[in-house]
Amino acid sequence: MNRMSLPEKLSINKYELDEGHPHIVVNTEVCSAVCKTKACLFVCPAGVYSEQEGKIIADWAGCVECGTCKAACPTEALSWEYPRGGFGVIYRYG
Repeated sequence: MNRMSLPEKLSINKYELDEGHPHIVVNTEVCSAVCKTKACLFVCPAGVYSEQEGKIIADWAGCVECGTCKAACPTEALSWEYPRGGFGVIYRYG
């Protein structure tokens, strides 16, 4: 039996984007000034977060809506909510 890797499984999902209404917003001022761990960079299974020029950036379009980032953020610099009805991830595998 051929097992799929996590990136392969994630690539099967479909995403309905709610353009102009991101469900994740990073308060970069709070994050940069207070956060020492940058946990979101390490805990997100979809790799939504990256660091650019010392600031955390969220590419919310690929979010799998698990909420791990919100739970792991020690500074509450993330505003996270589920996308509006009809938008977000549509799981195609498992």
